[in-house]
Amino acid sequence: MDRMAIEGGKALRGEISIHGAKNAVLPILSAALLTPWAVIENCPQLTDVMASCRILEHLGCRVTAQDNTLTLDASEAHGSGISSRLTGEMRGSIVFLGALLAKFGRAQIALPGGCRLGPRPIDLHLSGLRQMGARIIEQPDGLICSVDGRLKGAKIQLRYPSVGATENLLIAAVLAQGGNRGAWSCPRAGD
Repeated sequence: MDRMAIEGGKALRGEISIHGAKNAVLPILSAALLTPWAVIENCPQLTDVMASCRILEHLGCRVTAQDNTLTLDASEAHGSGISSRLTGEMRGSIVFLGALLAKFGRAQIALPGGCRLGPRPIDLHLSGLRQMGARIIEQPDGLICSVDGRLKGAKIQLRYPSVGATENLLIAAVLAQGGNRGAWSCPRAGD
């Protein structure tokens, strides 16, 4: 189609459903690991969303899907490792790293896979987590990460803008020591 002609003068009427955005729901699914349970409505039924659900189930969460609503029960989550079979399904799997470190104080995660839109390094994710006290051993096939006690709040300035690194670090910061958490607190697994 070379052009689209629109004739005005008529009032628009009707309703349309707008599906939730994949790039919004993936970090929400990762952050849901930090809560006992979560309900996510208007969730798009996409491959990356289902891959995230498989990761959550592998970590011990119960995931129920009905229409465009996901119900997540993370009250018995116990895993802190994600294999290449699961991370290889999507580039966004790295966003689980901050949640795993925050909740369990450890993570073993294979390097992310997924789309091949060119280089998408994770160095900003790792640098920020290290500033929060994480020890990260980089291996050719993945990462082995741990922290003594809890992650620590830190002032982090990324070298360049990165939505994914920002999301990962914010999720990691939810259960970190330091900062003003007010009266609300959520204990880390095992506390």
